[in-house]
Amino acid sequence: MRTRTLITTIAAGGILSVGALVAIPAFAGGPPTGTGPGRDAGSGVMVQGGMNRDGSCLTGVADPSGSLSEAQRTTLAANAEEEKLAHDLYTDFAGRYDAVVFDRIARAETAHLDAVRTLMARYGVTDPTAGQAQGHFTTPAVQTTYDKLLAQGASGQAAALEVGRTVETTDIADLRKALDGATAPDVQRIYQHLLTASQHHLTAFENWLAR
Repeated sequence: MRTRTLITTIAAGGILSVGALVAIPAFAGGPPTGTGPGRDAGSGVMVQGGMNRDGSCLTGVADPSGSLSEAQRTTLAANAEEEKLAHDLYTDFAGRYDAVVFDRIARAETAHLDAVRTLMARYGVTDPTAGQAQGHFTTPAVQTTYDKLLAQGASGQAAALEVGRTVETTDIADLRKALDGATAPDVQRIYQHLLTASQHHLTAFENWLAR
């Protein structure tokens, strides 16, 4: 997707964002510093009114629909795979390490994927994540990226946090590109929400890395 195109592909020194190639979606101890009122003490994610502002409060799409170009439809489907990629990576890391940030953000990614699936159903876009088990992806390039990032994060907690930072940083850049051409109100709203969530996630990972 060109919007959350954590749709990245493997390059010789790591992962490389390819937001322009929407036709080939590929990717992606104690509390951290910066906690306090209005912030989740375990993950560093902002909260408001008792609900996480990381996307876990998303329950549906209330804004009116619009129209999507073919490229935007491809972006939407690719975004679903990116959300699943992030969720699956963080879920795996949550089982390996004590840093609660992984479990908290993995739950948020579930809500994000649900929101993207609502949009796909509304616009008649085939869901590439349907029926895919954890760690399995429809698009070969996404699978390759997931495998590489998983291997990187398996070397230790700090490496896993770095993977999280890479995923969220790339995601922020791609969402900004997606928003530039989005005109459908419901798509704009969800993409903006996902962008804000990724910014909070990035802050959370950086707080843990700075400990």
